[in-house]
Amino acid sequence: MERPKLGLIVREPYASLIVDGKKVWEIRKRSTRHRGPLGIVTGGRLIGQVDLIGVEGPFSVEELLKHPEKHLAEEAFLRAYAGEAPLYAWVLANPQRYTKPLWVPRRPGRIMFVDLSEVAW
Repeated sequence: MERPKLGLIVREPYASLIVDGKKVWEIRKRSTRHRGPLGIVTGGRLIGQVDLIGVEGPFSVEELLKHPEKHLAEEAFLRAYAGEAPLYAWVLANPQRYTKPLWVPRRPGRIMFVDLSEVAW
């Protein structure tokens, strides 16, 4: 599997659900043009990777509630996260959890994506 150059910051328990293959949609407020390998970063550690194969949406919360098996998010979370905005489903495939998580150097201003070029593989 190709090493990702970009990492996505994801909170637990969602990060583990993604790399374990149980969560195949990552819900975000924005779409992305990125496709291909994507590292999953949580708590300052790169815990695994997936392939980002597409983006679906925009969706309302009501539309997302029809697919709980894909995003595994509770209704209350979706409503609080969305506010009045539409949401997008980043479609994930080929999950891989790393045997040993890798430390990701901190950089100011990180909100969603992380440059993984400084990770010691």
